Order: sequence, then structure tokens, then C-alpha cells
Amino acid sequence: MAAHGAVTPATGHAHRARHTAERFAAVYGAAPTGLWAAPGRVNLIGEHTDYNDGFVMPLALPHTTIAAASARADGVLRLHSGGADGGIVELRTDELRPAPGPASEALERSRGGAQRSGGWAAYPAGVVWAMQEAGLPLGGADLHFESTVPTGAGLSSSAALEVATALALNDLYALGQEPQRLAQLAQRAENAFVGVPCGIMDQTAAACCAAGHALFLDTRDLTRRQIPFDLAGEGLRLLVVDTRVQHELGDGAYAERRAGCERGARALGVRALREVPYAHLPEALAELAGDPVVQALVRHIVTENHRVEEVVAHLDAGRTRAVGPLLTAGHASLRDDFKVSCRELDLAVDTALAAGALGARMTGGGFGGSAIVLVEEADATAVATAVTEAFAAAGHARPRIFEAFPGAGAHRIE
Repeated sequence: MAAHGAVTPATGHAHRARHTAERFAAVYGAAPTGLWAAPGRVNLIGEHTDYNDGFVMPLALPHTTIAAASARADGVLRLHSGGADGGIVELRTDELRPAPGPASEALERSRGGAQRSGGWAAYPAGVVWAMQEAGLPLGGADLHFESTVPTGAGLSSSAALEVATALALNDLYALGQEPQRLAQLAQRAENAFVGVPCGIMDQTAAACCAAGHALFLDTRDLTRRQIPFDLAGEGLRLLVVDTRVQHELGDGAYAERRAGCERGARALGVRALREVPYAHLPEALAELAGDPVVQALVRHIVTENHRVEEVVAHLDAGRTRAVGPLLTAGHASLRDDFKVSCRELDLAVDTALAAGALGARMTGGGFGGSAIVLVEEADATAVATAVTEAFAAAGHARPRIFEAFPGAGAHRIE
């Protein structure tokens, strides 16, 4: 289909790689040692379950962040982004090394320079901090980033930036860390350094997804299974609708939801809501009757974990179309129980369903960002047109709509 206001799918990888290398040389005066890429992601099902030790099923987008990088022997870390205003952000790796003393004081000293130098730079600087905290020997580096992952669209541009940085440093310094470990270091950077209490899903998707597959991840023990997801072969399409409503997970609402889930787990006497069986949900909700806010959060997490398991069963049995109603049920739960949707996301979902979509839901942390829509190939253009027209009629900004093709996880380009 012709995308409506679309982010162009990342088809020109070779061209983008050359452009990134050329920009690195223009900024730093020499060619980079190598190029590394990490993708954005959409989450097919399993929202807000990752920080509750639950199940998720993301797939990597072909939209990526590319890091061009070279090592430095002087301990200087220089960061530059083609998508950010301003020049080079220059730090020292020893400024990002956790220092002796109380952890909170050491952390504040470590991240102060990065945060003063620009908000985006805290993500790659946080990766350096997390790797050093883990005892990995790092020197300096020059890094330049180019990205086609839309920022603020709920497609995990921050994880793509973090994982691209981690993979580049892992290779430059021959650290020998496996992809899942790099994902954990990237999550540590976002949690402790940037200050967003995200779960492990986004970073694992960026590091570990396989092309042509959705990733079924158990976030408690990090076991993974790649599940074939050949939509085109079945005459289906998965559309991403970027509402252009910028979301900001660091604004406190995300942390409030996580804290509410933790209160629910404590009230039910479990370590995490993952441990509440779906079959026993009525009893659990009865125990939480005195706290309707937490009760609703718990209901979403338990039912969402069950929806992930149902999606896995359908895909394993070749019943991809049966996934549609589960996506829609997940959106209703996120909208009504978790309360992380917004009017633009609801409009995208409702319009797509009315136009014949098999299923639709918001994807990502919420409060804006993107929705996904499962459609028959023959209906894709009509559904995209209906959503675009509905946004215009409502006075909203024109959405960006494009197809999601399950892409590859992080990798070295050259």
C-alpha cells in the first residue's frame, strides 16, 4: 500500500550506512571504525507486563538507529546526532564511572555532565555508565548517530539508541557480551541513569529480534522464542499509525502505573503480578475491592498476560487472523483499566475497526504514540485512508501510517 504521511520504511540500508559514515567523517575528521544498527519495535501484544515479570511479544521494525563509531585512547567520549540540534557533546568516561560512596550520590555525579549537555545524550552516556558499573573495561569513543525510528511515537527510539551504542562499544573493546546482556545493560542505563523505570522488553527487542518473526519473551527468566510471523504470506498487513502525539515516559505517569502494580502485588502476597493465575483473577480482584485503581491495574496485567499466551497459541496453530480480536481486547483494557490511551489513539483504533480491520490497539507505553492495525491486504489502503480522514475531520495532525515488516535485531553493518 502507499503509506499515508508515512515514515518511509528503511529500504535504503546501504545508502543510509554510507551517509552515516560520511557524516561521522565530516564531524570527526576521519572515517569510523565501523557501523552498528539497532531497530525500533512495535509490540504485538503484552503491554506493561514486562515490569510485572510477564509475557510480551514485540517485533523489530526495519527503522533503525545507526551508530558510526571509533575508539579513543584518551578516555574522551564524544557524541553527535544527526537528528538533534547542537554540536558535539563531549564527556569523559571517568566522569561516567560510578564513584565510591553512597549509590545515589555517585549516580548524580556520574550523570550530571551528560544531562547538562543535552537530553538525548543521556541515553548513550548512560550505556557507558552502566557498562562501567558492570566492571567492563571501556576507553573513550567517538560516536555519531542517524535514525529513522520516529521519536516520541511509542516505537522505542530510546532503546534503539541505547542498544546501538552498547553493541558498538562491545565490538570496539572486544567485551564479548551476548545480545541479551547488552539489552540488560541498556535497560540499566534507562532505569538508573536516565530515570525511566521501563521493563526489559524494548531493549531485548532491539537486541534480539529476528527478521520475519515476532519475539515471545518471558521477562521473568528471559527465555525467548522466535515465532514466524509471515503476514504477507497470509495476505495480511500490520499497519502502524503514528498519531504524532508525543509521549514522554519520564513525566511520572508511567512510574505511577508501575508503583500501582507493585502495590497490587504486595497486597496479594506475590512477588510480581505474573504470579496471579488468570483462573484466579476474580478472587484476586475481590481482595483488592477497597482500592479500585489498583484493582483495575491488576485486572489489565493478568488479562494481558493471558492474551499473550492466546496469541502464541493462535500463531503456533496458523490462526493469524484470530489474533485480531485479542489486539482489540488489549486496547480496551489499556484504555479502560490502565488508562494510558488518549483520544487520538482511540480514534485510530475505532476508525480502523469500523473500516474493516481485523483488530487494532495502541502499542507502547501510551499517553500518545502509535497504534497497530491488523488488516487484510485488500483492505489496507481503505483502512489507512479512513484513519487519515478521521484525523482530519477531528482537527488532529495528519497521522503517519506505514507497514510493519518484522526486522532484524541489532547487528554490525560493516
